[in-house]
Amino acid sequence: MTLPIALDAMGGDFAPSEIIAGAKRAVDELGLEVILVGVAELMGDTMGLEVFACTEVIAMDDDPGSSVRKKKDSSLVRAAELVRDGKASAMVSAGNTGATMASALLRMGRLPGVVRPCIATPIPNPGRKPTVMVDAGANAECTTEMLVQFAQMASTFATARFGIEAPKVGLLSIGEEDTKGNTLVKETNQALQQLSTINFVGNVEGRDLIPSPVDVVVTDGFTGNVALKTLEGALKFVFGAVLEAIGTNDETKAAGNVLFPHLMPIATELTPEQQGGAMLLGLDGICIISHGSSNATAVMNALRVASEMVQADVVSKLRTTIRPDQA
Repeated sequence: MTLPIALDAMGGDFAPSEIIAGAKRAVDELGLEVILVGVAELMGDTMGLEVFACTEVIAMDDDPGSSVRKKKDSSLVRAAELVRDGKASAMVSAGNTGATMASALLRMGRLPGVVRPCIATPIPNPGRKPTVMVDAGANAECTTEMLVQFAQMASTFATARFGIEAPKVGLLSIGEEDTKGNTLVKETNQALQQLSTINFVGNVEGRDLIPSPVDVVVTDGFTGNVALKTLEGALKFVFGAVLEAIGTNDETKAAGNVLFPHLMPIATELTPEQQGGAMLLGLDGICIISHGSSNATAVMNALRVASEMVQADVVSKLRTTIRPDQA
């Protein structure tokens, strides 16, 4: 029997309407089972979907740690508990990222041997499968041991999610040479070179994110989060500038009519809503973190990813990847 996916109906900039609409599409178009977790009187029309009622909401600007401890009947905490208690196969939220991580970690727990969970975010790679970046924001300060585990878990995840055999792993630095980077990067480079269980190919630079020569990019959560948001802002600017230029006169409009059929597939592939969210690796359960500005399409794709990771049994594979004797 397939368990439903617990969806935080209260999290995200466009909650609950877009969250519920995305859940309905996931049920109708993908055949998934979804439980909406939220405050009944605030949800409005739930479109006939099953609801697990709670009484509290963790806001986007709430402090993650204290809000999870104080708001025990919040949609985030209850969604994590449904997974912990075996009533849901996974949880999905577009809400407060820190609180989502805290809820999942405190309720589901870590896999044996895992030092810290990390966020694995797919970066679109036009023409080929996405590149997985870890950590994308869970841990601002990291140790070499943590980065090595991130590399191991992300390699397993890249194979489970995208079918990439022996994924190439790169360490984000300020130069390709092994001697480049701060102390953490140089020590991690040496440690990854000694690790026979992953396909480490050396350092990569910020310019190697799109397109990327590797399948996994490893970095600390501070650097990874800044890199991702810089990339997102740059892409948004470029596409905006192109659209503005195309509409300036009849000649550019004519050129746009020719270019649009070629540009739109690339633009679609690069939009965050198509990626379906990031997975929190290292938990004893599946937690998918969707973009805060997720619309119905993004929510549907996040639910799809959650279902695929359940079917791929990725938690069991990560359990084998990180053994307690490696901690």
